[in-house]
Amino acid sequence: MKKILKNLKEMEKFAESFANKTSDSKLAGEAVVVGLYGDLGSGKTTFTKSFVSAFGVKQTVTSPTFVIEKIYKLPKENNFKHIIHIDAYRLNSGEEMKDLGWDKISTDPQNIILIEWPEKIADILPKNTKKIYFKFVDENTREIIF
Repeated sequence: MKKILKNLKEMEKFAESFANKTSDSKLAGEAVVVGLYGDLGSGKTTFTKSFVSAFGVKQTVTSPTFVIEKIYKLPKENNFKHIIHIDAYRLNSGEEMKDLGWDKISTDPQNIILIEWPEKIADILPKNTKKIYFKFVDENTREIIF
């Protein structure tokens, strides 16, 4: 499905809607993994901020470019315990992600994992990874394919 989002408010609504659908989609024996594809400035981190907020997290969400991974503990009323936000931009392969505990976090059904630059670790992504493609159109507009 393709969507044109014309402002920040529309991105927030899209992220909240996606979060609501995700909160109901537990997978047996593994985490829910969402790959966020797109160039710099295309809306991946903006989406993530609203997605995490939709689960009731009050922390400030920033891109984990330099730390690679940030973990947000979810309030008890959720079906999941954590949202793990990964920025794989500086990684060269999935093997590097495995060194950071990928096998453990990706098999925990209590986790939702959002990955920016998933193409960098495509060799370890589960086959059922949900994919969202972000495209910068202009200063306010983004094209989203999911």
